[in-house]
Amino acid sequence: MQAIYKRVLLKLSGEALAGDQRFGLNETIIAKVVDQIVAVHNMGVEVALVIGGGNFWRGRQGTNMERTTADHMGMLATVMNSLAMMDAIEQRGVPVRVQTALNMISVAEPYILRKALHHFEKGRIVIMACGTGNPYCSTDTAAAQRACEIGADVLLMAKNVDGIYDSDPKKNPNAKKYSELSFLEIIDKGLKAMDTTAATMCMDNDIPVLAFGLDEENSIVKAVCGEGSGTLIKNK
Repeated sequence: MQAIYKRVLLKLSGEALAGDQRFGLNETIIAKVVDQIVAVHNMGVEVALVIGGGNFWRGRQGTNMERTTADHMGMLATVMNSLAMMDAIEQRGVPVRVQTALNMISVAEPYILRKALHHFEKGRIVIMACGTGNPYCSTDTAAAQRACEIGADVLLMAKNVDGIYDSDPKKNPNAKKYSELSFLEIIDKGLKAMDTTAATMCMDNDIPVLAFGLDEENSIVKAVCGEGSGTLIKNK
């Protein structure tokens, strides 16, 4: 297969790394994801990652905790996932740098755009943690912002379903899958594929988004090669 993109940003949910156990890290799933990321890197594609933290902490989790505090805890959860992914990728011989939007220089670099671009030039994968560093912003928004900043050719959003549907396909067997949508359609239809802030940011900066199912065999590689079965979101 041949890659059709030069630089991609891959957004992974934290829950995807937990698998059926729904908490923590599933080494089997991480290995499958990492093998694909390494394969894409070996095609000559520059890869950035943004990973959620929902396998460790999501929002206030039903508590009365103040929103800013809860969001900062979620940012820290993304660092744990990022370090785990860094370790797994580097065990396969590919250099990785973790950059964080909150300073924690003992374990990772601060996020600096020029340093990220330099890492791409040196053949490194860059994992961008802590979201945007601001509360009230989802990791979808962080992924969109970083994709815009690094000039990614596409934002790849790995989901637990194989694309975007007009209703929940797990509840409605007649749900219709979209092969292509515009950002305005995503917003107008109230589809939950990505949050409105992220969709608007990608729309304004003309960054296409491909939503696809992580569970499909070799799905990340197929997405990078334009052979996947996901939903493409772009300006029309």
